[in-house]
Amino acid sequence: MDTTTTTAAAAGQFPLGGDLPVNRLGFGAMRLALGGSVRTFEAGIAVLRRAAELGVNHIDTAGFYGFGDLSAHELIREALSPYPEDLVVATKVGPLLEGGVVPTGQAAAGQLRGLVEEDLRRLGRDHLDLVYLRVGGMGPAGGESIGERFAALAELRGEGLIRHLGISNVDAVQLAEARSIAPVAAVQNHFHIHFTGDSGVLAQCEQEGIAYVPYFPLGGGGARIDHARLRDVAGRHGATTAQVALAWLLARSPVTLPIPGTGSLDHLTENIAAAGLRLTGHDLAELGGRDGEADPADAEKPTS
Repeated sequence: MDTTTTTAAAAGQFPLGGDLPVNRLGFGAMRLALGGSVRTFEAGIAVLRRAAELGVNHIDTAGFYGFGDLSAHELIREALSPYPEDLVVATKVGPLLEGGVVPTGQAAAGQLRGLVEEDLRRLGRDHLDLVYLRVGGMGPAGGESIGERFAALAELRGEGLIRHLGISNVDAVQLAEARSIAPVAAVQNHFHIHFTGDSGVLAQCEQEGIAYVPYFPLGGGGARIDHARLRDVAGRHGATTAQVALAWLLARSPVTLPIPGTGSLDHLTENIAAAGLRLTGHDLAELGGRDGEADPADAEKPTS
């Protein structure tokens, strides 16, 4: 398949929150400043600017994405400000670093205003397009009320500091709780071709027109997206297994907005080319389609 001319627009668009049209294949900024091999400021700038050139207009970040002098927020501001009118920058609040590199605590409702104002300052924005309440630390979704914290973000939305609200690492009960307080524009949960345990929440998002943003779309926490069936389909299309995994997510539902991240220009080009990969019915049946599951031996426990 052609990896030189395909742009993110080839994946089609989704109206985030009903009024922010974004290309369905976006970019996750975590790997620019956290995890993987050592990054440089210059490399991060180059990747972000190239992503924009390739049609990416949905970038996902968080204030805790950083290591040492590198920070995803500052990279985004340096690379892309003044921001294009069609660019949506989504951020997450809730996790607290507490002096470390990996978040170990969660902000209380009263602390969220400070985190949102800090994101505004660091990104150089007068409002934030999309803010997720990220719940649950490193654990699985569910098991706690999010109402008080989500209501605090809804108040900031009412003041005009936030345009749309999202929730991340949540189950169906928490989604219902949030929607009883304010509109939910997006859910960001763990989901990929080898981890489909969140299919119920995805189905609810599809029914309600809520964007579903799968984090770790190519695996995470050391997991590897690979399987004989993936390799077979990739071989038929002259694609990589990563491209097939991203194309599968795009085909899985019209509300899925994958955000693969990378610190490599070559991998960025490879990922964006997946926007133009169209899987056949035979491919989807072989891979599990909408309702099938991958081999249980390939399943992983959710982390974030």
